[in-house]
Amino acid sequence: MLTSCEDDVLELTPFNALSEETAFTTPERINLAVVGIYDAAQSGFFAGGAVRGYPFGAAHVEQGDNRGEDMLNLEAFYAITYESTYNAASANNLYHFETLYGVINQANVVIEGLQNAVASNVITAEVAQQYEAEARFLRALSHHELLVHFARPYNHTPDASHLGVPYRTMAVNSPARVEEASQAGRNTVKESYDLLLQDLDFAEENLPDTRSNKISRATQGAAIALKTRVLLHKRDWAGVITEGRKLVPESAPFVSPIGGYSLTASPEGPFENNSSNSESIFSFENTANDNASVNGSLGQMYNAGTGGRALVAISPIIWNAAFWPEDDARRDITVSTARAIYTSKYRDAATQSDWSPIVRYAEVMLNVAEAIARTEGNGQALELLNAVRGRSTDQLYTDLSGDALVQAIINERRVEFLAEGIRWKDIHRLAVEGTFGPQGIPAKVASANLKFTDYVAASGEVRAGAVSVGAIPYDDYRFIWPIPVTETNANPTLAAQQNPGY
Repeated sequence: MLTSCEDDVLELTPFNALSEETAFTTPERINLAVVGIYDAAQSGFFAGGAVRGYPFGAAHVEQGDNRGEDMLNLEAFYAITYESTYNAASANNLYHFETLYGVINQANVVIEGLQNAVASNVITAEVAQQYEAEARFLRALSHHELLVHFARPYNHTPDASHLGVPYRTMAVNSPARVEEASQAGRNTVKESYDLLLQDLDFAEENLPDTRSNKISRATQGAAIALKTRVLLHKRDWAGVITEGRKLVPESAPFVSPIGGYSLTASPEGPFENNSSNSESIFSFENTANDNASVNGSLGQMYNAGTGGRALVAISPIIWNAAFWPEDDARRDITVSTARAIYTSKYRDAATQSDWSPIVRYAEVMLNVAEAIARTEGNGQALELLNAVRGRSTDQLYTDLSGDALVQAIINERRVEFLAEGIRWKDIHRLAVEGTFGPQGIPAKVASANLKFTDYVAASGEVRAGAVSVGAIPYDDYRFIWPIPVTETNANPTLAAQQNPGY
C-alpha cells in the first residue's frame, strides 16, 4: 500500500498504487498506510526489484560497517563500499539514496492523507497526531542516514552552511509536485538538522511512552534517543545532556523513567531476544516471511554458523585493540572458522528473521557520557561508561577525565556497537576534530592478506602486511558518497550541486 514506481530516485513518480481517497477512508486502512512506511524502510527495492534490506532492514548496518575499519569485507559483495571505489552509478550507494527517499515520500504522503482524514472525520485529530509522529520519526531517521553518507559533517563549516541533502516535507503525489520536486536543490546541513530536530520534537510530543510492539514501532523514548544521536552529531553537548536526562537518571540504577529501558544483564540480551528486551529502544522487524533475503540479511552476511554466507567478518584491527579486554564477554558473541572471526549477534541465517537494530539504551548512555565528558570533564561520564563496560568485563576505568575519558568512551562505542553499523557515523562526526578518531576513512585489513593468526586478542598490534587498504584523508572527495547519477540526470539543480570530485 502507498507504493510508487521505482524509476525515479526521489520517488517523484506520482503515487499510483492506490488512490489516496481510498487509502484514508477507514481507520483500518489508515493504520495499514502507516505500517507501510515501516515496510518501505525495512524492505525497499534493489536492482531488478530484489529485496536486500534497503535502507534499514539490514543495509544501513552493512554499509555503515563496511565504510569503517572494524568489520572486514571478505568477498566482492561489499568491496566497492569497503575499498571506497564507488561512483555516482554504484548500486549500493545509489539504492541507499533511492530507498531512503522512498521512505520519506511515503511518510509525506501519509501525513497529507492524515490531514484529509481528520477533515473528513474518519479519525480524530489525536489519533492523526500519533500517526503523524510515527511518520515524522521515520522521516527524520531517513534524512539523518542520508546526511552521514552524502554530506560533510555538521562542523565542516563554522555555521554548517555547506550543502546537506534535500529535506523533503512535501508529498510528491501529483504531476505538478513532480515538476516542483524535480527542480528542488539541497538544503544546507544546518537547515537539514533544524528540520530534522523539529520532526523529532513533534514525534516526542505525540508518541506513546510504551505500546505492545514498542521496539518495532516508534515511541516517545525512540524519538528522544534519536535526538541524543542527532545532537551528538551537531556537537550540541548541552542538548545531548538535556535530552538524555529524560531517559538516563543522574544516578544508578540506570532505568529510564520513560519506557523503562535498561541494560540487559548480558551484552547478548538485545540479540538473543530482539523482539522483547529492556535495552532495544527501536529496531526494524524482520520475519521468516519478510526479510532482506539470502543476499542481504544480517544473519546471512555476518554469520559463519550453519547456513550463513559469512561475507563480513570482524577485523583484527578491533579484535586486537588493547582497550578491548581479552576476558570481555562481548568476545563470546562470535564464531570462528579457519579463515576469520565473525559476530554472532545475528544468528538466524536459516530464515533471516534477525531484527535490524537502530538504537539501544547503551547508546543513549554513552551519548550522554560523551557530552558530559566534553563539558564537565568527568561528572557522571565515568560512571555511565563503566555501567556499559562493566556488564562485560571487570576491567573498569578509574581516574579518567578530559580527552582521555572522551577517547575511552569512543573506544567503548567501537566494541559495544560492533557490527551494528554505528562505526561510520562516529567516523563521520569526529573527522573534522581529528582528536578521537581518524581524519578520514581509516586504513583497513585486506581480505586477500588476512591470516587467522592475525587475530591476537587485546595484543594492541596488527600485522603490518595485513593492513593494505589505504586510508583516505578527510579532504578527499571519497569521504562522502555522490548524489546518484539517476537523480542528477533528472534534476538540473542537484546536478549543479553534486559533491565535488564526482
